[in-house]
Amino acid sequence: MKGLSIAAPLMRVLTGGACLLGLALLLAQFIGATPGVSPSEARSRDDKINLALRRTAHHLLRAAGDSTSRILPVQRTGPHTFQLRLTQAFDYDTLPALLQASFRLHRITEAYDVAVLDCTTGQVQLGYSVTDLMDNQPVPCSGRARRAGCYTLQVTLAPPAAPAPRTHTGWLLAAGGLLIGLLYISWQRALAPQTIPAQTIPTEPADVNPDQVRFGNTILDLGRQTLRTAGTEQNLTYREAKLLRLLVQHANRVLERDAILKAVWEDEGITVGRSVDVFVSRLRKLVQADPAVRIVAVHGVGYRLEVRTGE
Repeated sequence: MKGLSIAAPLMRVLTGGACLLGLALLLAQFIGATPGVSPSEARSRDDKINLALRRTAHHLLRAAGDSTSRILPVQRTGPHTFQLRLTQAFDYDTLPALLQASFRLHRITEAYDVAVLDCTTGQVQLGYSVTDLMDNQPVPCSGRARRAGCYTLQVTLAPPAAPAPRTHTGWLLAAGGLLIGLLYISWQRALAPQTIPAQTIPTEPADVNPDQVRFGNTILDLGRQTLRTAGTEQNLTYREAKLLRLLVQHANRVLERDAILKAVWEDEGITVGRSVDVFVSRLRKLVQADPAVRIVAVHGVGYRLEVRTGE
């Protein structure tokens, strides 16, 4: 019976803990599935690219001796492609360093390819990749003569790096810690002795034989107020018989002192103090000949009659 009483609350807590852990995992999965780049972040990236290209165009035109022409708006022609039209020729050899400095200023770290298109035909006239700069290679098409005219500066950036997957370690640790805490509390409660409050102790249980009560190898005869154990019969007083009967009715459970006083003495209009200890001490001596029976004091709480089977 004790094993069943411990297993029942443990099973309830295990079931609840499994549900709690499942909910934590679902929440962690939902958070981890949240897109890494929000619309506002995407707009901020486009604005930085726009500013970097306009800064580059400004310095290209100034180097060509033009400080008054209006710089046209940057056009986004693809998910990662941007174009800026320049209405006059510029020094292509200075473009790589200027564009790289502008991107660095606005913290644009993606790799990119650059193409210079003819405004009329749309054909590529010049171009290079940022990897050429990183490998300290000569910029392709540098030093070539160019005719005056309109050119479109086109920059194609690599897609932004996917955000690192969010780990669920924090959520798992929190859910696991809570589950362990609940298991520990339930385990301690299951192992703690069951106490019977005073108001729940019946003074006259319906299923007890009114004449004889057997426990261990001992027989309590309520009609004759005698106790027979190990072949010896002892006479009991009225209150000794009543107290022993109460202990037997709640065998292997802790009875609080207040509960004992209420059930054995208070109904008679008599209230005692240390007399409980005196009566229990006498009963303990009377049943000590039976190895299957023992009355144990629970410090600060009350007493427990222990009855072991199979002895």
